Amino acid sequence: MTSFIEPLAQESTPSIIADKLRKAIGHGELKPGSQLGEAELARKLGVSRGPLREGMQRLTQEGLLISIRNRGLFVIDMTPDDIRDMYLAREAIERAAARKLFLDGNHEAAGAALLAIVDRMAAAEGDPAAVGELDIAFHELLVRTAGSPRLSRMHQTSIVETRMCIHALEETYAASDLRAGEHAQLAEAIRTGDADRTDELLRAHMDDAIQRLVNR
Repeated sequence: MTSFIEPLAQESTPSIIADKLRKAIGHGELKPGSQLGEAELARKLGVSRGPLREGMQRLTQEGLLISIRNRGLFVIDMTPDDIRDMYLAREAIERAAARKLFLDGNHEAAGAALLAIVDRMAAAEGDPAAVGELDIAFHELLVRTAGSPRLSRMHQTSIVETRMCIHALEETYAASDLRAGEHAQLAEAIRTGDADRTDELLRAHMDDAIQRLVNR
């Protein structure tokens, strides 16, 4: 397993540290509910405590870490209500990104690029971790092609939380073998410029993810 908590190879800044910690949380290296030991993290990252505290504060503001008085900083624990709320936010962001893509972007090129990811998902069948990462890559690309830095920033936190859910509940999430097909339909709707169908599929896709992650 790749470790994201390792010495930084470049000048340490709070943003670089925050990105390292964000990836460690998303990929399960820092598990939901676990406490962050400041001294140990500073040692592993090879940084001083000042920039580390600033980086951790950024993740606290994003909602990925929670400060408990007299106890310290902890990685959030995704409850069923948290999962539902996170997918509500993701749905709003991705539907907005799709609308902007149809208005201002090149939906044909975006659809073709998304279909290429779907092909990789189909080829990775039987490898839940690989399919999960490609699933996330699909949605990151969808938002990125909208060309909205603000939507991309908001999407980043929800994607970390999505990774947390997938890693914590990988067997449940991977139980469905329909993900490549669902994404293929969505990519094709985008490629052909069918805005109504795209919106319908995005809503259904988020509802399906909640069912698999919460109602297990």
